[in-house]
Amino acid sequence: MNIIHLLHSHVAAATGFAGVGFGSDIIQMFLDAGLVVKLVMFILIGFSIACWAIIFIKLRFFRYARLETAYFLEIFWEATELTGIYKESKDLFYSPVAQMFIRGYTELIRLKKLKGNGGSLGNVNGVSEAVERALRRANIHESSRMEKALAFLATTGNAAPFIGLFGTVWGIMESFRGIGIKGSASLAVVAPGISEALIATAVGLFAAIPAVIAYNFFNSKAAALGTEMETFSADFLSIVVRQSMKGSLDKVEE
Repeated sequence: MNIIHLLHSHVAAATGFAGVGFGSDIIQMFLDAGLVVKLVMFILIGFSIACWAIIFIKLRFFRYARLETAYFLEIFWEATELTGIYKESKDLFYSPVAQMFIRGYTELIRLKKLKGNGGSLGNVNGVSEAVERALRRANIHESSRMEKALAFLATTGNAAPFIGLFGTVWGIMESFRGIGIKGSASLAVVAPGISEALIATAVGLFAAIPAVIAYNFFNSKAAALGTEMETFSADFLSIVVRQSMKGSLDKVEE
């Protein structure tokens, strides 16, 4: 006896449906389903497993991103030198705002090296434009990182119900073909095949509903962090311009 049949016997015994024919439990209906319906359900189960893996990974990512961003912004507004902020932000991998700052500060270091060690960073507008470009690139990169794998959730939410519906339609077609072969349209003949086919739609919805909810939830989190990045970019550029005019940026170091 394989594990599926063993599980079925335990479920049947526990629910008191051991003697019931076609629809006593979902496992038996799955076993009785046709090959195409089984294949559809396996595909949908694979989609569901992948979606839950993405959900847990993204929950962890956005949790750390929120905590690290709050910590970074506290440091950013309390510190007096950009060099100190840079050293503190190196370990804040999950925070998109901290990563934007690192790229902006790295651009300042690059400009200083181009001017020569110990030299001035030069024209204020040139420095501001270079840092702005670096921040824009960082914004695009961090937005892509936050949105990574969310497309799969959206695809599952849109496609899974239709894949399940395909399995259901196919199963019902097989049921009607069986009716034609048996020459009987009684409930005892029709109901088993239709109930087995409807499982595919149920599995499709089981995969789609969490995917849609998670997609919308993570999209809102990404949008909130995106707003934080836009606000930080403007604030950081203002500080760069102000300190560049004072000559304070010439003290930046790795």
